[in-house]
Amino acid sequence: MTRFKTLNQPAHNHWLQQLSALPRDARDTLFLLAVIAWILLPQIQQMPWWTSAFAAALLLWRARLALTGAALPSRWVLAGALALAIGATWATHKTIVGRDAGVTLVVMLLALKTLELRARRDAMVVFFLGFFVLLSNFFYSQSLPIAVAMVLGLMGLLTALVNAHMTAGKPPLIQALRTAGWLALWGAPVMVALFLFFPRMAPLWGVPSDDMAGRSGLSENMRVGEVASLAMDDSVALRIRFDTPGEKEPPGNTLYFRGPVLSQFDGRNWQADTMAEAMTAPQLRVRGEPIRYQMLIEPSKRRRLTLLDAVKTEPQTPPGASIGRTRMTSSLQWLTWRPITDVLRVDAQSYLDFSYGPLRATPELQRYLQLPPGSNPRTQALGEQLRAQLGANADTGTLIAAALQRLKTGGYTYTLEPGVVDSMHTADDFWFDSKQGFCEHIASAFAVLMRGMGVPARIVTGYQGGDRNSVDNYWTVRNSDAHAWTEVWIAGQGWSRVDPTGAVSPGRVGQLQRLSAPRGALASAMGNFVDSGTLEKLRAVWEAVNGHWNQWVINYTQSRQLNLLQNLGFESPSWTDLLRLLAGSLSALALLWLVWARFTRPQRDGWSQLMHTAQQRLQRAGIQSSASDSARSLARSVQTQWGANSPLATTLSDWLLDMERLRYAAPSTPDETALKTLRQRWQTIKRQSWPTTPKNSEELKT
Repeated sequence: MTRFKTLNQPAHNHWLQQLSALPRDARDTLFLLAVIAWILLPQIQQMPWWTSAFAAALLLWRARLALTGAALPSRWVLAGALALAIGATWATHKTIVGRDAGVTLVVMLLALKTLELRARRDAMVVFFLGFFVLLSNFFYSQSLPIAVAMVLGLMGLLTALVNAHMTAGKPPLIQALRTAGWLALWGAPVMVALFLFFPRMAPLWGVPSDDMAGRSGLSENMRVGEVASLAMDDSVALRIRFDTPGEKEPPGNTLYFRGPVLSQFDGRNWQADTMAEAMTAPQLRVRGEPIRYQMLIEPSKRRRLTLLDAVKTEPQTPPGASIGRTRMTSSLQWLTWRPITDVLRVDAQSYLDFSYGPLRATPELQRYLQLPPGSNPRTQALGEQLRAQLGANADTGTLIAAALQRLKTGGYTYTLEPGVVDSMHTADDFWFDSKQGFCEHIASAFAVLMRGMGVPARIVTGYQGGDRNSVDNYWTVRNSDAHAWTEVWIAGQGWSRVDPTGAVSPGRVGQLQRLSAPRGALASAMGNFVDSGTLEKLRAVWEAVNGHWNQWVINYTQSRQLNLLQNLGFESPSWTDLLRLLAGSLSALALLWLVWARFTRPQRDGWSQLMHTAQQRLQRAGIQSSASDSARSLARSVQTQWGANSPLATTLSDWLLDMERLRYAAPSTPDETALKTLRQRWQTIKRQSWPTTPKNSEELKT
């Protein structure tokens, strides 16, 4: 019957029984290996593939040795593995210093050190290497999921560290975890004080990114079809909250976030003309009241701020970006002095009603009429045909209206999969052959047609619209909101926005309707169990929480530190004020801890206090003793030094023996009553004449 129960018990109970039956060293080693694996898990995306494979193999090897009780490898084997790790690191990174090479090497050292766990000293090295590798995760990401994962890793390392100092028996890990939790809780106030008041002085604060290559996002080049691929990325690009939420917020169809402006065209590719932007002034003209907002821009590793069109400010007061100085180009783009590698908070104000650029034709406008020789001949012919039909005196507004009318009535389709055009006649393909495309196909074909009619035109890329998060009132703009539109120059007005996509698909701009990419297997499976409304609510909550993390933790910069000091009453705060406040906070915390320790330390009971008083009096009389001496041994010392016939020695010895009986014998009277009697007897003994040695006589005189 017993065997039958064992065979039919759940598998996880069987494994738990096996783990609990392991020796303590094996159990503790397996726990430490699991914690190390958890810490290394986020590094898989950053480390070379061989590093992850090598580390996993070493940890599995060490786990097998712990389970089987086999001997650890020799030092020659470890030396060979170390040489292999250093050689592979050098071959991969061409160095063994720097961020990436250093992290790779430390990870290898941590994995190798687990094969050397022979003594507590080795365990201490593993613990502190683990703490360092844990911190190295923040070199690559400071996101909320990574922070939560590293807090769990920190608790695991602290638990292993506490458990290593619990030498007796086989204490349960939950006991070590409880102690580690109290240690972390007591250290939390110090951590908060350091976070709030430790001066964030660049470049000492923060770790710059070595990789300046941009990730998925807007760039200074647009190959027709690239924005369609970007629209399949549902990750967050930026989040924006207006100072006047609710009914006073601008409508979603007016939210155009300006990115790169592209004017050079070779038939398939549009490219920014940075030289021309630097040579001319923007000449921005705004109307109405500005809209003030705060924006959280996700890292793009580019220098462009994708602000709401259009920002007007004096050069001395650029948008409040914590990344440093910014500047505005002639095409209303805002540039930072270094790439955006962390979440960036920007305070700005924009005017939705604006125009800019020269009001009269200038020679600089000729570059916006250029088309590659021989490219898109049918589109250029269409432009000449429309101009001829409308008459030589037709103004630019009439030409634009005619082109938009053709888009509305010509059977054109808005799609994410328009097909690939290998030739340089992309506009011809859209206008006459496929008649389908995404926003950049439509904007490119429209700009080519405008240039064919003699109207200066160019492409603007950015984002349009967004989704309002009902949890924190932020508008979330995703990479799937990437958009491309055109700007045409109109005499007397300057550059004006024309969005031809709205003519093909009015819902894209008016109702912010997006084309959805096909869902993956995981999303489809989740959709079978959870309705879309619940998923949207969960995503809104997560984005709100993550947004607060980015704003209040990741984006807690020196300027925000100084703002905090101003709120605390400092008139002209500086980093020295931060240091004073930090020192004061730490001192106050230390004082509170001392007060708490004073009132919570174990107090001597009445018997111990009385015995301690007697020992001090006897020491002044020349009878030395220690806290470990018993009352009976102290009585023998009194009789030896003063003689058994001495009345004081007899009285004091009897009193000490009664103290011993009170402590260890079964009491005949209540303890409090007996102790009170012994205390009264001691007062009588103290008033008697005590013999002294010459040395102690001098001490008594003093």
